[in-house]
Amino acid sequence: MARVSLAALLAGAPLAAAWGAAPAPGIWTRRAPSPTRRTEVAAAQVGGKIYVIGGFDQTGTVGTTEEYDPATDAWRTRAPLPEPVNHAAAVGIGGRLFVVGGYGEGWAAVDAAWSYDPAADRWERRAPVPTARGALVAAAIGGKVYAAGGMARGNTGALEVYDPATDRWERRAPMPTPRDHHAAAEAGGRLYAIGGRLGGDYRRNLNATEEYDPATDRWRARAPLPTARSGIAAAAWAGRILVFGGEGPAGTFREVEEYDPAADRWHSLPPMPAGRHGLGAVAVGGRVYVVSGGPTPGSSFSDLNEVLALDAR
Repeated sequence: MARVSLAALLAGAPLAAAWGAAPAPGIWTRRAPSPTRRTEVAAAQVGGKIYVIGGFDQTGTVGTTEEYDPATDAWRTRAPLPEPVNHAAAVGIGGRLFVVGGYGEGWAAVDAAWSYDPAADRWERRAPVPTARGALVAAAIGGKVYAAGGMARGNTGALEVYDPATDRWERRAPMPTPRDHHAAAEAGGRLYAIGGRLGGDYRRNLNATEEYDPATDRWRARAPLPTARSGIAAAAWAGRILVFGGEGPAGTFREVEEYDPAADRWHSLPPMPAGRHGLGAVAVGGRVYVVSGGPTPGSSFSDLNEVLALDAR
């Protein structure tokens, strides 16, 4: 029988709905470390290459952009984001990278949106996000950017959708549980917002899983994340969503938990070699690359690039 976390029991997670038989275990390996040790990054893939943007390093908030090629296990530094930002969100659409929101210097929430052209190594400012916020999430669905949640002076459940073709934002139904430091991914044309915290306080971690259907503009609650945590990252693969790391009062998490939307069930996968928060997780070619992040709660930094190989289900 699968072991269920205390957090899931305290949250009243229905065991039959939340857990099923564990899938075959994956294998973790380490690849070339990133050039910069940092945390609270944004990360996404374009054209099979992984881009890690912004965050904190030992000097403060940065606009550093680094590109990783899984095929060659090599990094290179690219043009920096014009305005340094931490706690932003990034997605790849149509051969371009889009970075939205975050915090600038002094923890000021920003409404900036940027697109990056890898071929030209050039950033371009786009229409601002209607709700300035940091510690938000974003996912690509149908060629559009879906940005949800986050925090400015307080938590917001705002869901706003950006169309790169028209350079316009549209407000949609807000997320039922306003929160920050959560994770999100797309599966089956729907958006899943997972975990997070209230008021920027990791002592108030959440296990909420909420699903958004763009066709109906409606949200619904799904089986809760077994381990309540925040400062997490998520990646979608083969119609499922994997959630990595995070932080809480006891430290950083190594947990990896996988959600199956069709069955509304969670499974445990082999834990990360090193627990981290403020990390990025990007799926490329049957592997998930988990990069950067802080090994201890708060201001800590790493250059780690750990890779989970997934079985071919």
